[in-house]
Amino acid sequence: MYTASPDRYNTMRYNRCGKTGLLLPAISLGLWQNFGSANEIAVMKQIILGAFDKGITHFDLANNYGPPGGEAEINFGKILKDDMSAYRDELIIATKAGYYMWPGPYGEWGSKKYLVASINQSIKRMGLDYVDIFYSHRPDPNTPMEETMMALDAIVRSGKALYAGISNYDATQTKEAASILRSLGTPCIIHQPRYSLLDRWVEEKTIQDESSLLDVAGAEGMGCIAFSPLAQGRLSDKYLGGIPIDSRIARNLGNGAIDVNTIDEALLNKIKQLNEIALQRNQSLAQMAIAWLLKDERVTSVLVGASSLVQLNNSVDSLKNTNFSTDELGKIENVLN
Repeated sequence: MYTASPDRYNTMRYNRCGKTGLLLPAISLGLWQNFGSANEIAVMKQIILGAFDKGITHFDLANNYGPPGGEAEINFGKILKDDMSAYRDELIIATKAGYYMWPGPYGEWGSKKYLVASINQSIKRMGLDYVDIFYSHRPDPNTPMEETMMALDAIVRSGKALYAGISNYDATQTKEAASILRSLGTPCIIHQPRYSLLDRWVEEKTIQDESSLLDVAGAEGMGCIAFSPLAQGRLSDKYLGGIPIDSRIARNLGNGAIDVNTIDEALLNKIKQLNEIALQRNQSLAQMAIAWLLKDERVTSVLVGASSLVQLNNSVDSLKNTNFSTDELGKIENVLN
């Protein structure tokens, strides 16, 4: 039987999620990749238990994570039941719904029908009474925002989730969603956007509001948890010499996950220059990329994936140096511009 490390809370940094009472670890574990049917349950268990031993209390899932869809929740539920059930109250477990899950008109997007069915399926797959955070995974252009937010409110009031969140909403949509949820009495406490050194759309100010997504999140009192902090592996040293045949980019050609054409000479040159800055900081490029996100106090946590415990531990080690000098930040901007 697994016994968690007694030192698990000694080194992890915890940040307040916006203006709520919830604290999240600076590094959270995402189960988007590497937790489906093609992977070994023993490796998944090693990563998840190892994460908790490092003080990572937040585990992020979605109904469609696998592959196939639902499999990551099933595997996480097995590990939770067999090894971590005694620690349930120390965990923040999140899931989402919005992307395709089953055929027919009710199997994706943002209708109340889909979201309520999805949370019921998710807690059943994981063997839980509730999740801590339930997200609308993406905005639905054909469903009124009021319906989607009312569904989140109803799910929280039903006790099947403690908190409501949104993901992949732009600044204007986030402002509207936050306003609706506030009026219903269920605040939106967190936004999960894609964000990295190579993908900084959350910083861009919109014409409508003259505010960026980060500005809106800060003003609305919600936290922000960044996913794809390494730009799906681009911000790592494994591409410095080209594309390895066993990399995710090489293995997923044609699947739409990562386009090989995005790794061109211009990008490789930027990656090499960023890597030099990281080495001067005594960090790997991946560690610097994670630390760079956490320099902004509006970023509550960074969501990392892992295919091994070693990889996860390397990500956690980014917390050893999250301070940047003005000179370092200037060098980074010069590379990216």
